[in-house]
Amino acid sequence: PISHMDGFLHPMSSIWSVLLFSKRFTVLLVPDGTDRVKQFSLPKVLPVLAVFLLAGFAFLSFGVIKEYRSLKAKAPRMAQLEAENALQQKQLIQMACRIDAVALDMAGLTKQDKKLKTLARQVGADDMGKFRGMGGSDAGLLNPEENLRKADGKLVRAMHNSLDNLESTIDQSRESNAELEKFLDDQKTLLASTPSIWPTRGWLSSRFGYRTSPFTEKREFHRGIDISARRGAPILSPANGLVIFNGWKRGYGRVIIMKHARGFKTKYAHLKKFLVKKGQHVKKGTKIGLVGRSGRTTGSHLHYEVHLNNAPVNPLSLYP
Repeated sequence: PISHMDGFLHPMSSIWSVLLFSKRFTVLLVPDGTDRVKQFSLPKVLPVLAVFLLAGFAFLSFGVIKEYRSLKAKAPRMAQLEAENALQQKQLIQMACRIDAVALDMAGLTKQDKKLKTLARQVGADDMGKFRGMGGSDAGLLNPEENLRKADGKLVRAMHNSLDNLESTIDQSRESNAELEKFLDDQKTLLASTPSIWPTRGWLSSRFGYRTSPFTEKREFHRGIDISARRGAPILSPANGLVIFNGWKRGYGRVIIMKHARGFKTKYAHLKKFLVKKGQHVKKGTKIGLVGRSGRTTGSHLHYEVHLNNAPVNPLSLYP
């Protein structure tokens, strides 16, 4: 096999021969043996394009290798950032749970406050401020949108500290409220058990203390008050109590005696009719009898006595 180029002959075993004609290249392919010579005609610009393509591929390969090395170098840092991000997400989830728990506690305190205000009104203590106080934490730290936007280690720590302070405040408030609720319950029980309302409608015809007896015209000690009222007017229990007597007493006619808490007893005399039985528990304001004129009396009225630790006291001193 031979290749012809610029008039010279060179011995070879399978070679490319290139002849330059005008703007094209001619490539001759001379095979071994007696096979036919093959000829190709290619544009002159093709080698130039091949060179550029090779250069571009080499540049691209260099960039890819450089980027790969850069990413490989950054891989540990990226892994660290991913771990930190996962930790922050876990912390935010835990914090969200804590915020939910705090929100429930706050709702419980709000409900408890309403109950305390109701109790306070019932015992006449409308000003709750003198009983209790409550602090708080930075409300902005509990804003979810702000937290997600600024989630970092420092903020997370600040939020945890804020939640710790708020939970501590809630615990203190809960204890304070429990003590206040017990106090108000005691006051409510005391108020309900204290004879502090008029037992019937009417006008005061005789006061507590020394007076001239309408029967003997002598000076005597009146152990209660007399309330003149129409015959059959209802008599109300002035406090929660237990009926310990209903029957007839000489001079007093039909009588009801009730026992209350804190050492109080009340007595109702000259009744027309009983509406309760001995041993019956009654609430404040319950009808227990009807006004009459039984026993020794000059007219229809209720004789009403209050005793504290078995000593008679002026019923008027217990009214608001």
